[in-house]
Order: sequence, then C-alpha cells, then structure tokens
Amino acid sequence: MAVKYYEVAPGYRLNVRSGPGTQYPVVKVLAEGVTVPVHCQKPGEWVTGPYGTTRIWDGIAAGQYVSDAYVRTGSDDYVAPRCV
Repeated sequence: MAVKYYEVAPGYRLNVRSGPGTQYPVVKVLAEGVTVPVHCQKPGEWVTGPYGTTRIWDGIAAGQYVSDAYVRTGSDDYVAPRCV
C-alpha cells in the first residue's frame, strides 16, 4: 500500500514524539507548512487540536508519532493501517 502524505495544520510547529502521547519525549519539531507521511496509526492519549479531539496518533517514521488532531487527513477515523 502506498504511503500518503498529509498537511500539518497551518501555523503550527508540531512536536514529534517517540510514542502515542504527550508523556513521550519530543524527538524533533516539524516546521510550519510541512506534509508528513502517515505510515500507520495507533490509539493513544486524547488530544485536542485544530482538527478536533482524537486519540489517533500518526506514525510518520520508526519511533516517531504526531497527534492526528494536527494533521489534515480529511477523516476523524483511521486512514492508514494500525502500527504494530
């Protein structure tokens, strides 16, 4: 399955974390206006952002997660396979 890229909400520098929650360490910060590859998704901590409140976290690389509340996937549901 091809990996799709999605836009991060405009005006946000997004923290990338090592796991699906704000208690995980920040591994990097994304610049404003970037797109991210969503390889997989998994449930985690509830987060409220510009695209609503969700507990879906997007896996953008190995050991790198961002809250789906800040990624414009066009859906409130899963759009990629579950992360293992």
